Amino acid sequence: MESLPAAPRRRRGRVRALAAGAAVVILMATGCTGNPGTAPTSPGASPPPGQNTQNNQNTQAPQPPQAAADIPAIIENVQPSVVTVFTQDGVGSGVVYAADGLILTNEHVVRGNSDVEVAFADGQRVAGTVRATDPISDLALVEAQRTGLPAAKFQTDLPRIGELAVVIGSPLGFENTATSGIISGLHRQIPGSAASSQSLVDLIQTDAAISPGNSGGAVVNSRSEVIGISEAYIPPQSGAVALGFAIPAATAVRVAEQLLEDGTADHSFIGLSPAEITPQIAEQLGLPNTDGVLAISVVRGGPAADAGLRPGDVLLALEGDKLDAPEDLLAALRNKTPGQTVTLEYRRGADTQEAKVVLEARPATEG
Repeated sequence: MESLPAAPRRRRGRVRALAAGAAVVILMATGCTGNPGTAPTSPGASPPPGQNTQNNQNTQAPQPPQAAADIPAIIENVQPSVVTVFTQDGVGSGVVYAADGLILTNEHVVRGNSDVEVAFADGQRVAGTVRATDPISDLALVEAQRTGLPAAKFQTDLPRIGELAVVIGSPLGFENTATSGIISGLHRQIPGSAASSQSLVDLIQTDAAISPGNSGGAVVNSRSEVIGISEAYIPPQSGAVALGFAIPAATAVRVAEQLLEDGTADHSFIGLSPAEITPQIAEQLGLPNTDGVLAISVVRGGPAADAGLRPGDVLLALEGDKLDAPEDLLAALRNKTPGQTVTLEYRRGADTQEAKVVLEARPATEG
């Protein structure tokens, strides 16, 4: 892999503050439980009970206003399909994906565990085995030793901003907890998250309360359909008010079906490492401004290299969509398939150029 020389990184004011919050998200948005008011200290699952823890775009046509939703009925319908997942490291949530015992949850909830315990809304607890995981999307399948389960219904169309959102899970270990709000935004990226995670892109935003332990649980619409899997939140100490995020149901179903097929999920690989362009980096590399995303390294023999990209090139747009941050590139690739050819606009020196890049399947060694 060809790389640029290392350079000190200093984030711009607003992005730096948001990125600091994002770092907290990665720590806080875990399958965990513990004493209220304390925070977990690792990006995996948090300590078990008894230890201290703690571009909007609407893709659907306008629809008539919704009638008032019966939230108690929604909870009654969906709650039997939402479970609590206990690991040796902590507690998270999950959603019944199939009647034969298959549970969909977050990868970070079960990370490092092969065996778990699954608790159901009727009080029954059974053993479970981690069947497959996908760190890129932060999704996993657990096989519970119980059949005849009420599988959740997934709505793979994106919700509309302003629609009802009901979150069901086990925040801080309080099983079968429901909160409600609305869909606040679509296609959200968490600024600064690309440095440590590839999963915090193309998310649904909601103001329904999401807390540690909700991870892997359900975000539900007024028709009792799962529209998202709870993924992350930004805590109040970062200056946030009701900022929660979920993996869209379409992504969850696509990845779950691939994991069922062969234990792996396909993701597009462009073969370069993106980085934010700070004023300091722009000055060091002689760039005219901080627009775009820097190709800090390019994999030899990878798609970008084959298309002529080099370290130091500034990525400006993918398929016409502007790239302002590394997370924008990750989000754009999330919706592309291996083998697809994409047009990448980039700047090298004073020249703006275009390259046709044939995406590949992400190698297992690339995480």
